[in-house]
Amino acid sequence: METPQHLELHLPVEESGLTPLDILPSQTGLSRQQLKQVMQKGALWMTPGDGAIDQPRRHNRHTQRLRRAKRTLQKGDTLHLYYDADILSSEPPAAILIDDQQQYSVWYKPPGMFSQGSKWSDHGSIGRWVQRHLSSERAVFLVHRLDRATRGLMVLAHSKKAARALTLAFEERKTRKHYQAIVVGQFPDQPLSCKREIDGRSACSHFERLAYDPQTQRSLLNVIIETGRKHQIRRHLTALDFPIVGDRLHGSAQAGDPDLQLCAWRLEFPCPRSGEIRSYVLEPKLRLPF
Repeated sequence: METPQHLELHLPVEESGLTPLDILPSQTGLSRQQLKQVMQKGALWMTPGDGAIDQPRRHNRHTQRLRRAKRTLQKGDTLHLYYDADILSSEPPAAILIDDQQQYSVWYKPPGMFSQGSKWSDHGSIGRWVQRHLSSERAVFLVHRLDRATRGLMVLAHSKKAARALTLAFEERKTRKHYQAIVVGQFPDQPLSCKREIDGRSACSHFERLAYDPQTQRSLLNVIIETGRKHQIRRHLTALDFPIVGDRLHGSAQAGDPDLQLCAWRLEFPCPRSGEIRSYVLEPKLRLPF
């Protein structure tokens, strides 16, 4: 069987006691070694069947990524394979650890790295990167997101308790996020706010010009957001006729333009343990060049 470039397969398990590597090679044309890499990169999922006999499987029947090649399957389970050779061969850029507080850690997410994975893999996400690169193995819980093209500071939780506390802090707007953006045009000298709704929901962003380069006709802005709607900063700046440089979705970026010039350079949040406000500032060399 020829090795596929793209394959989506949903396969019921018809016999108990088998492993994914017993079943999938003949069904997919992929070698056992290829399938091990597929599993490590998060492209194979499993839904336990109704006949699951062990306690953890009875209480956890939702579909999960399956990474263990030696996992014993039961009749009635279903394997879900999402194979894309291009996606799986891509290598994510390296995230940088800023601070490790055991219950949570703060990282620099580079542009090009996803905040979370998809059904096709999770090896390019910061959550999986953190899982693989922390000094001690811990669970990783995502509590907020940055667009793939956006660089900057992210906090990740390593316990359910810390995840609940941090998620609540973001929901109740007890966190504070500062961004820098390079936009097309000469932004006004005076601070400017935008309260334009996004997808029918209230949204508020505040902008202040830090510098202007007359040669490139671009402005460097500091941005503070009160809400966290999808692509809020990008959409608000486009609505104000100052699109972010490199914004190919909401702006007017052309081929050859740099990547999206948006960076989360400062992050403040209450510590899940003490409640004290922790403040992190990204060092200048990791911010936007201007």
